[in-house]
Order: sequence, then C-alpha cells, then structure tokens
Amino acid sequence: MKSAPIPRWLMGAAAVTLAFMLTPASAARADDAVPVPPNTGLSDSAKGSVSAADQDFVIKVRLAGLWEIPASNMAQEKSDDPNVVKIGKSIAAQHVALDNLDRAAAKKLGIDLPAKPNDDQQGWLNEMENAKGAQFDQIFIDRLRAAHGKIFPAIATIRATTRNDTVRKLAQQANQFVMTHMTLLESSGIVDYAALPTAAAPATGQKGPVPIDNQMLAAASTGGGIPGLSNTVILLVLAAALVVGVITTMRIFRAR
Repeated sequence: MKSAPIPRWLMGAAAVTLAFMLTPASAARADDAVPVPPNTGLSDSAKGSVSAADQDFVIKVRLAGLWEIPASNMAQEKSDDPNVVKIGKSIAAQHVALDNLDRAAAKKLGIDLPAKPNDDQQGWLNEMENAKGAQFDQIFIDRLRAAHGKIFPAIATIRATTRNDTVRKLAQQANQFVMTHMTLLESSGIVDYAALPTAAAPATGQKGPVPIDNQMLAAASTGGGIPGLSNTVILLVLAAALVVGVITTMRIFRAR
C-alpha cells in the first residue's frame, strides 16, 4: 500500500519546532536584566494616614544625614586614600540632597525633626575625630556600612506598608540613596563583612525567608501561577509535545 504524502504544514511545524529546541538561547546581558525604578507614578500630596512607624522613618532619615554628612566631610579631610576621599565626597553630597527631600516631607506632614545627631551617632563621630590614616578609613567605612545595612530593611518595610503618599515617595527615594551608598562604601574594598550583624533566623516551620500565604496557595491551585516555573520551561515542554505528536503522525501515515 502506498504511503500518503505528509502535509507540508505538518512538515513545516516539525521543522520550526526542532529548530526552536536545537537553537541555544542567547545569553542575556546582566545589566539589561536589572530594572531601574521609574520616577513616575508616585504622588506627593500628603494624602493618607501617617503611622508612628512613618514618623519614625522620616526622623531616622534626618538623623542619618546629621552624622553621615560630617563623617563624610571628615573622610575628605583626613583620609590618605583617594578612593575613600572620593566616596566621602559622593556620600556627603547625596545626603545633602536626601536631607532636603526629608525636610520638605516632614514640613508637609507636620513632623518635628531633630537638629543634632543622637548619642550613638555623636560617639561614632568622636571616634572618627580621634582616628588617623588607615584606622580612620576602616572606622569610617565600617560605621557607615553598618548603619546603611540597618536602615535598608526599615526603608523596605515603610515603602511596602505606608498609607501616606508623601512617605511612600520619600521611602522610594531613600531606598535608592541607601543602595548607592552601600555600593560606594563596599567599593573601598575594606568593609569588614564578618563584623556586620546577621539576619534574624526564619520563623519556625517556614521554608525559606518568604512565607507562603493563603493567596499564593489559592493562585497555585486555580492555575493562576506556578511558582518557580518559567515561561521558557513551559515553551520547551509544549515544543517537545508537538515534536512527539508530529513523529507519531508521520509513523501512522507511513504505516498505511
């Protein structure tokens, strides 16, 4: 019995599918994959309730500038390392800008701000005043890196939970400043990472740092999303199924 000819569309589908599976995925550039937060969509009308945590955040941003600006100015005057001098200059200038944003937000929200560093911060400034050379560099870098590491998660909490649009915008701006400062400080190459505080242990019974809540379970059970399964994997599975179907169909036609 003569075999029936294989339809062209079927052969074409098989060829495309095989080509798709055999062609290696092009490597994406790492820089292109990092999103940059847009400076849009955030209003600043002081609308929404202001919580005690919001007020504390606005005050802490002010306190950060009150000691990190003079500390960074000291770095420009006392350090013998050109890289540390450059880091101090950048952080000082950026904290002036952040302080202006913070004071404007506090005025809009009616929050009273401190005018001088707290006792701990003043102690760190005194420590830097009494240090010289490489010892100063180490103290400057480590104290500022530790301070930024502490406020970083606090900013994220406020950004995610505040009901007030002015506080939300300030948190977005502060987050970008703090990440930049952490990176600048780490560029010195002398951060003592072993001395940094460690993250708290996850709650008992939780698997991983992000707990699975009921909404996530509901989304998974209704097919709204499968955590950990990428679009690429789905496409590969579909492509493999198509190839199997094509091969099976071809065998059926040839067997007749």
